[in-house]
Amino acid sequence: MKVLVCISHVPDTTSKINFTEGDTKFDTNGVQYVINPHDEYSLTRAMWFKEKQGASITVVNVGEVTTEPTLRKCLAIGADDAIRVNTQATDSYTVAKQLAEVVKNGNYDLVLAGKESIDYNGQMVPGIMASILDYNFVNACVSLDVDGNTATISREIDGGKEILTANLPLVVAGQKGIVEEKDLRIPNMRGIMMARKKPLQVVEAVDFAAKTTAANFEKPAAKSACKMIDADNVAELVSLLHNEAKVI
Repeated sequence: MKVLVCISHVPDTTSKINFTEGDTKFDTNGVQYVINPHDEYSLTRAMWFKEKQGASITVVNVGEVTTEPTLRKCLAIGADDAIRVNTQATDSYTVAKQLAEVVKNGNYDLVLAGKESIDYNGQMVPGIMASILDYNFVNACVSLDVDGNTATISREIDGGKEILTANLPLVVAGQKGIVEEKDLRIPNMRGIMMARKKPLQVVEAVDFAAKTTAANFEKPAAKSACKMIDADNVAELVSLLHNEAKVI
């Protein structure tokens, strides 16, 4: 089984976010980047298929050369090879279009991705990619097993979980639960050394017109100071909720 895992290169949640050029560009200075956590869960599940069923794992990222350290970390975790599509990841459709081209050229049986990236939280790329490919698609996956050409998937729905079966080829958008946090792999020295020798192929992007552009960015409003009210002073609390917070 050939497995392709889609990897987003995202800012660490502890990074301080700023914008430049009149709030039209993201300021990358001083920002630490990591594997998108939802993608890392899917990569870890792919490692299970490799170790238990002999699957091969390719990781792919749409991005410029600055994303290669993230791909090398995936190789150190245990992926067999990597592909970088040499273009800026500008919007969900652009990324999905480029990933779909990689899938077509590689003839992959199972395509795994995170349900969303933690930078834009769009939850669109896997679904758009599946639509372009005309592949079966399951979102919010919390359990995945493959037996021959059939996958059994559990996904979260309102009020519970839904168990599905689907034939390969298949696109699955995973999240925490497809593996648990304790199962995530930390690259060891041997894996890091081996990753340096594993192939990382750079392919040029397919040419097409992007559907959207970012006009500008805006940070959330800063939180106001917290006012502490004496537990016995109900009248003042009601007054503040009515006149300042305007919630009653």
